[in-house]
Amino acid sequence: MKRCILLAPFLIILSTTLFAQSDEEAVKVVINNLFTGMKTGDSTLTRTTFAKECIMQTIVNKSGENSVRTEKADDFLKFIGSPHKEKFDERIVFTKILIDGPLAVVWTDYKFYIDDKFSHCGVNSFQLVKG
Repeated sequence: MKRCILLAPFLIILSTTLFAQSDEEAVKVVINNLFTGMKTGDSTLTRTTFAKECIMQTIVNKSGENSVRTEKADDFLKFIGSPHKEKFDERIVFTKILIDGPLAVVWTDYKFYIDDKFSHCGVNSFQLVKG
């Protein structure tokens, strides 16, 4: 069995639909739209979940050394929307959702699959701002 790799992308997401339903359900809709867009190659859907100047970061552990890698959302969206053979499927479980006014912080565990084959697992941390 493959060893789980701890990767934690940090995203600041803004959505005008955020908190339209119950606060917690609205937060889940935004995050689920992100992963639905990623799985289906729909960069337009994925873009709706990002603030104009969102930050995407991944914690990388190479040889026992942690470092933070920052990526541009536009590069991620371009990658998602470009034709590729593989199907990327990040299956998440909502572990913790904290909401205070216009701010939501969400923690999700995930398992990442490429073409239905397990690749790695870890956690995501999202910071959402009501728009």
